Amino acid sequence: MGWQVLLFVSLLSLGVVHGQVSYSIPEEMTKGALIGNIAQDLGLGVERLKSGKARIYTGNTEEYVELKRDRGVLLIKDRIDRESLCGQTMPCALHFQMILENPMEFYTVTVEITDINDNPPTFERGEMKYEISESALSGARFVLEKAIDDDVGINGLSSYALKPTDNFVLKTISRDDGTKHVEMVLQKPLDREKHEHISLTLTALDGGEPQLSGTMQIIITVLDVNDNPPVCSKPEYKASVTENAPVGTVITTVRATDIDKGNNGMVTYRISKSGAASLFEIDANNGVLTLTGNVDYEKRRLYELDVQVSDQGGLSDACKVIVDVTDTNDNPPSINIMSKSNTVSENMKLGTVVTMLNIQDLDSNENGKVMCALNENIPFAIKSTTNNFFTVITDSDLDRERSSEYNITVTCSDEGVPSLSSSVTLTLQISDVNDNAPVFERSSYEAYIVENNTPGLSIFTVRARDADWNQNARVSYILEDSSVNGVPVSSYVSVSADSGVIHAVRSFDYEQIKDFQFRVKAQDGGSPPLSSNVTVKLMIQDQNDNPPQVLYPVQTGGSLVAEMVPRSADVGYLVTKVVAVDVDSGQNAWLSYKLQKATDRALFEVGLQNGEIRTIRQVTDKDAVKQRLSVIVEDNGQPSRSATVIVNVAVADSFPEVLSEFTDFTHDKEYNDNLTFYLVLALAVVSFLFITCLVVIISVKIYRWRQSRILYHSSLPVIPYYPPRYSDTLGTGTLQHVYNYEVCRTTDSRKSDCKFGRAGSQNVLIMDPSSTGTMQRIQSEKSILDEPDSPLEVS
Repeated sequence: MGWQVLLFVSLLSLGVVHGQVSYSIPEEMTKGALIGNIAQDLGLGVERLKSGKARIYTGNTEEYVELKRDRGVLLIKDRIDRESLCGQTMPCALHFQMILENPMEFYTVTVEITDINDNPPTFERGEMKYEISESALSGARFVLEKAIDDDVGINGLSSYALKPTDNFVLKTISRDDGTKHVEMVLQKPLDREKHEHISLTLTALDGGEPQLSGTMQIIITVLDVNDNPPVCSKPEYKASVTENAPVGTVITTVRATDIDKGNNGMVTYRISKSGAASLFEIDANNGVLTLTGNVDYEKRRLYELDVQVSDQGGLSDACKVIVDVTDTNDNPPSINIMSKSNTVSENMKLGTVVTMLNIQDLDSNENGKVMCALNENIPFAIKSTTNNFFTVITDSDLDRERSSEYNITVTCSDEGVPSLSSSVTLTLQISDVNDNAPVFERSSYEAYIVENNTPGLSIFTVRARDADWNQNARVSYILEDSSVNGVPVSSYVSVSADSGVIHAVRSFDYEQIKDFQFRVKAQDGGSPPLSSNVTVKLMIQDQNDNPPQVLYPVQTGGSLVAEMVPRSADVGYLVTKVVAVDVDSGQNAWLSYKLQKATDRALFEVGLQNGEIRTIRQVTDKDAVKQRLSVIVEDNGQPSRSATVIVNVAVADSFPEVLSEFTDFTHDKEYNDNLTFYLVLALAVVSFLFITCLVVIISVKIYRWRQSRILYHSSLPVIPYYPPRYSDTLGTGTLQHVYNYEVCRTTDSRKSDCKFGRAGSQNVLIMDPSSTGTMQRIQSEKSILDEPDSPLEVS
């Protein structure tokens, strides 16, 4: 195979064996080709490679070699190209390690890659062209392009050959670095008239076996004699152009001269190909440089153009044109949002950064200086931090209830003339915090409910508004603890937590309670919650649910009270006064008195408003002693309620006359029921009175005379009667306050004037129907006031 194996093995102690083995192989070996028997070369058995799990470690390099443990050999894993692996470096070798375990052993393996002649010499170009004047002198040298051979050593580039050699010879110069420099030397002057075009072949040869070569064509054009090249007036031109200048703008003029005559003295101008050649154009005849494209100061500020000046003979000169681009204010500021907040809390501290901006202006100097401002009437300000960086910060307190969203317009302007500006609008949402307590629609409430209501009835609704949002604005209503007449207010009313509707817990009685106050608290759902309260005054409205109560005259079940009217009473004589009250209020307690029935309706009348019973004509002897009046007392409610009282009036000048008439007064009904019984009883009484009349006639005469004197100076009694635990009802009834009636005595029975005096003696007759006619005089009021409630006829 033409390759050699070099083996060197060294063993070390200390438990780990270190060895080294080297191989040398040519490049381009086929895949799977044998490199060497490493087990044999290291003195190891195949079983040791298997038990030691022998493996190759190459580090991070590509693996070109593989180990077959079952055979103990190294094989080519992939094709090796020495030129790709090492290039011109020599020697070229692969270095890797073989590692075994149990015990651990470490071996270094080196595989040298030798070169084979697999690359011919090549030229970078297949053709070179020269234009050589026929006046060129012998000995003129022309540098030729070198050939390249990737192989090394003897297989590398060895020599050159040039054919034909009529006018030129080849000269090879070896340099210190081992490379060869090749030149073409003119040894015989050229004659354009004989050979205008000359074609030469340059051949490069290597030293390999077999020998490889490469060729390049050299084409020479023989030019006419032109011994004076054109010369630029100056080697460098400087000009300037404003950016965005229109196409066709003249930048400068390049000038060159050639002292030759004729066509050899005609000068042409052209710009060498470059990246900027498309933006500029030079007139080939006069050298005027004009603008053909758009120059942008922000992209490029300086252009260097190489202008080549040539004559017709191929001689040339070169000069440089430097074009300076001047700036104009053609770029508005560019606003870049580096960071922004979409939502901030309304309790954000002053100076908090909400947006960070980067402002870029590609212009320069004053045209690139930028100032930024915000739209007016917003609680924000813009502040410059570092170069080209601005921050938008909070400048005053935020209030979501005043404004929940801000459109912040940032306007940035440069200082150019005219100034250019750009703007951007940022939308910032203000999030809510619980900073507003609920507010009731009124500072206080008054509600009304009619007494005798149904428990659970909806009375009134309190409403509170919270300027906050969402949970912070969710209002709950709470009834605050208090008491009404020693009773918790919660036993009177309740409030709906969600709607604020106030309900009656019980049925109200106006006569027991007329109004009361309580407080309702409105609390929002924030954390911590905020609250406010309001006072609600509940007014109980009266219903006509109580009939009038007659205080006087009092009627008892066991005795009969009669008012005495002397027969000498004049018109308008005050017989008595019906006193009644109604515990209701307002028009429900406005009482009126009417005479419903009377023994003689032509004798008495009742005052509609005051209940006074007076005579409407002169009392005569023909009038019956026993007069029975039925007075009805009505209130002004809708519907009205009433009470009836019976007033017994005795028209007589003496008590015996009264006694004889009122003995049977209360038993009229029974007489009608059993007429026979009463006739017998009357006969017996008349007989008894006839017998006793003779005995007592003298006594009676004396007694009558005395009694008539007493009655002449006395008045009709007014005996007050109050129901148990009766109290005034705000003075809205007939009686404005608690009435204290004393005994009323008239100074003259023929007059209706009254005066108040102490309850000493009253001419009120209490007749016991079961008595035998004995007349008792009441000396004090206690016997009547201690009686139970009068039986009233209630309609």
